[in-house]
Amino acid sequence: MSSHSADDPALPRALELLWQESAPQRAGLNRHRIVAFAIELADADGLSALSMARLAERLGCGTMSLYRHVANKDELVVFMCSAAPGPPPDPVEGASWRDALDDWANGLWDVYHAHPWILQTASSGLPADPGQLAWLDAGLAALAGTALPERAKLAAVVSVLHFVRGAAALNLDAGDIDATRYPDLLARLVEPARFPALAAALAAGVFDDAEDPRAGLESGLQRLLDGIGVEVAAAEPPGSRTAEHGRRR
Repeated sequence: MSSHSADDPALPRALELLWQESAPQRAGLNRHRIVAFAIELADADGLSALSMARLAERLGCGTMSLYRHVANKDELVVFMCSAAPGPPPDPVEGASWRDALDDWANGLWDVYHAHPWILQTASSGLPADPGQLAWLDAGLAALAGTALPERAKLAAVVSVLHFVRGAAALNLDAGDIDATRYPDLLARLVEPARFPALAAALAAGVFDDAEDPRAGLESGLQRLLDGIGVEVAAAEPPGSRTAEHGRRR
């Protein structure tokens, strides 16, 4: 962890531990093993089903043994959010900023679907752990070769992040509606006189790919990247080919 002065803002204990130089974990019960089992439980049954008592039962230890490594469930969730996403996608050599950001967004989509409970914790505050900051860094790195100002790069990456997070949440929280029958359901409910614009969209078949959520993700994502591309092109000096290289695959 970087050195800091007494005037620097204090980090919560969980973040201090995450930013410490990693040391080999002892065999048996340790923080990394506890976090791995906690992620498995949350993946299977949701974050609300995760408790220190249930985790201890899964690990075959006493509940109090966990508290020697993790202060409480809130601290445990911080550890989980840093570990669960894993590393961001490796950049493809020679990829355009657009392809790199597209891969990054699809990687986020996969993370949210592998660990849906992360969406419940995403609004708890700004990321400050090494795991999530590695993803933010990778998103910004996708735009490193452009002439966008740093503030514009961050705004672009956060926009993509929010879009993917929202799209994943909608897909994962579909409730009792069968996506494959959604167009038929709308055809029964939507009256042109009451919902003319929606009826026109339905007649054009725009909901026919509702059963393919990633197609919906890509459709919206490409439009968002188009908008970022306009900013990238405007920031480039005359004669630059960066914007040209940002065309979609």
